[in-house]
Amino acid sequence: MCVSGGGGGPVTRLPRLSGSGGGMEVDMRTRVRGWRWRRNPLRRRSDVVEAWAMLVVAVLLSVVAPLVGVAAGLHAHDRARALAAAQRAERHEVRAVVIGDAPERLSTLRDDRRHPYRAQVRWTEPGKGVRTAWARVPAGIRAGEPVSVWFDSRGRNVPPPPDDVAVWQHAVTVGAAAAAGAATVVLLGHAAERRIALRHRLAEWEREWARTGPRWNQPLT
Repeated sequence: MCVSGGGGGPVTRLPRLSGSGGGMEVDMRTRVRGWRWRRNPLRRRSDVVEAWAMLVVAVLLSVVAPLVGVAAGLHAHDRARALAAAQRAERHEVRAVVIGDAPERLSTLRDDRRHPYRAQVRWTEPGKGVRTAWARVPAGIRAGEPVSVWFDSRGRNVPPPPDDVAVWQHAVTVGAAAAAGAATVVLLGHAAERRIALRHRLAEWEREWARTGPRWNQPLT
């Protein structure tokens, strides 16, 4: 079909081919991406193995690795909760008063409660009167200030048992580490499989070329 162009001369417009356009491009891309799953002259046995390996890796990374993390996290949560319950049953908390100031060598850490130090504390225990003991207290605590300290059944100063937040933090950390470890193992295995598949593919190409190469070198008659 001819139409008038901007300069007055005829311009030929070619008819639009059926099936061309964006739809055909999408279909071609889909076919190229999935060529390992269909029979074609370019597909080798190593290509089929690699296609299945990629599918297995995707399933392992998206399903198995998260399940491993969840299972490890739940197991760690149960163990940590049981340990915390046992510690709460064995240990007891007392409200004491610090009667000894911080050592001079720790004076620079007085306002930093992340660095505890040992100090003498005093409290009144029902039926036993006033008691004193050495305990670890935050560095910001000074003489005369109240503090909560924990002791076990033998009267030794011990850390407080973990609360629910600490138990869940431990479970999440273990679960995330387990999931990351499983994913790392899967990726390392996939990398090793790809190297083996590449060697097999090169060997297959060499065998194919050994059969077809002499035909290219024959003189034309």
